[in-house]
Amino acid sequence: MRFPFPSRAMRLLRNGVLLACLLAQGAAAAELSLRLKGGNDDLKDALQGASLLSTAMRDKVTDPDEVLAAADADYARLLAVLYDAGYFSSVLSIRIDGREVASISPFDRLDRVDKIVIAAETGPRFTFRQAEIAPLAQATELPEGFAPGRPASTGMMQRAVTAAVEGWRDAGRPKARPAGQRIIADHRTRRVDAAFTLDPGRLAHIGELRVTGNRDVRAGRIIDIAGLDRGAPFSPERLRRSERRLRRSGAFSSVALTEAEEIDDEGNIDIIAQVSEAKPRRIGAGAEYSTDDGFALNAYWLHRNLRTGAERLRIEGGVKGIGGTAGGIDYNIATTFSRPATFSPDTDAELRLEIQHLDEPEFKLDNFDIETGVRHIFSDELEGRLAIGYRHSEVDDDFGSRSFEIVKLPGALTWDRRDDELDATEGFYAHATAMPFTDVTDPKPAVRLTFDGRAYRSVGKVVLAGRVQVGSVAGPGLLDVPPDLLFFSGGGGTVRGHDFQALAVERPGGRSTGGRSFLGLSVEARMPVTETIGMVAFTDAGYISDQSVPGVDGEWHAGAGLGLRYATPIGPIRVDLATPVRGGSSGQVQLYIGIGQAF
Repeated sequence: MRFPFPSRAMRLLRNGVLLACLLAQGAAAAELSLRLKGGNDDLKDALQGASLLSTAMRDKVTDPDEVLAAADADYARLLAVLYDAGYFSSVLSIRIDGREVASISPFDRLDRVDKIVIAAETGPRFTFRQAEIAPLAQATELPEGFAPGRPASTGMMQRAVTAAVEGWRDAGRPKARPAGQRIIADHRTRRVDAAFTLDPGRLAHIGELRVTGNRDVRAGRIIDIAGLDRGAPFSPERLRRSERRLRRSGAFSSVALTEAEEIDDEGNIDIIAQVSEAKPRRIGAGAEYSTDDGFALNAYWLHRNLRTGAERLRIEGGVKGIGGTAGGIDYNIATTFSRPATFSPDTDAELRLEIQHLDEPEFKLDNFDIETGVRHIFSDELEGRLAIGYRHSEVDDDFGSRSFEIVKLPGALTWDRRDDELDATEGFYAHATAMPFTDVTDPKPAVRLTFDGRAYRSVGKVVLAGRVQVGSVAGPGLLDVPPDLLFFSGGGGTVRGHDFQALAVERPGGRSTGGRSFLGLSVEARMPVTETIGMVAFTDAGYISDQSVPGVDGEWHAGAGLGLRYATPIGPIRVDLATPVRGGSSGQVQLYIGIGQAF
């Protein structure tokens, strides 16, 4: 590095405060140019992003003292960018109206600033001749770029040292730290020797979990939810897992677990949990519309800390079919109570009650449903649920009035690897359910199985999305199963373009009911038009059979259409137009409006 550099201590003192407030003035800002010899556009962008002068000119700062202070600070800031890119013999010049800033006396006062030139010449890029860190924990993986012959940069050195320290922390030594360094840049050979030494520190075990920041949630419950085993070997992953558990409870807006300053004489290190509680109550509402099903409205009220132990009480309800042509008005109200970390830190207890009225094209039904069970989180991507429940159903359909007293054992597994729940571009989602059940008034063993699989792949700017739905009811005959546990096809959730539940099983005498098996297929191509507007082309197909195995003695129908998406912070607003391409009424067009992608 070569440039004139007289003492600038007095000027730095004078301008220290000015650096913090680059405020726009009334006069025209100076002309600023950045000239780079060597490097590439990315390096030039990085220099502009780091420059306080660039910020000052964007903010139209004209005060000469403020401009001079920004220029003075830019030497160190821009050199850091050049060093991080591996240019250790770069030449940097910053001139104000032809004068090198480093040569301007701190006692000089500029009347005005008209032209500023930043000129950087990168020189050759340096490579590592020596790249060593010692000692290293056994499983440590250093960055691939930290090796002899690879481009040298300060950023790569920092990443390598950080990885080495984290390796020791992962090995149970929370106080590992850098202990020394030797960095030599040989300008003749354009090579860098970089050698670092570490102090691994002592092995430690988890000590006491100390909770701070809580107001209403009891500290004991926070400790239970965190599930941090006292006496277990220290591990950053244990801390991260406990943070995720606390966030998942929904009772906290922020969570941070850090280790104490010292390891005690017994080799234990206390952990500090700093939490900030979320507002305990929350309300929400939503709406959707489709041509045949009309408007659907829903709302909920949530309490996140019902009994000071992060228990959740959710009351929700909905009305569907307002202004629709398929059936009448459906409505439901449900209450769910859940308690995190009941049987283990990753196992929640749940109790749910629901009252439901359905007025569908093929049947009317009134339900009272109660379930109690557990939800277990296997990982960030996989969770399962198992419950026992009872439901009483009153049914009125083409086969007359009937009642059911169902005892059930519903179970579910969900594997979610989508990058975005409401607008996925990569990954997949799989949800499988199994529910053995029987009617206690006429016991006949039965089981209901469902699967919903979705996959997403970006090809350039286009997102390809696919969905497969499968359902089956095995055991009893059609008349021995409540109709809402059978399968229909048609409408926004299955085959767009067809009437809601348009495809069913036809029975003698013109009567119809749901099928014992279902297969649904959907494909979408999602294409951006602008940053906020996108288009979608899609096709759906559905199959219903009176047999328990899909593909046997059934019937298909299909639809296709186009849609628009408008991006919002809560997910894309969805508008779809679809028409039947197999089955249904030719020329019929259905409109669907909602929030989030169709799947």
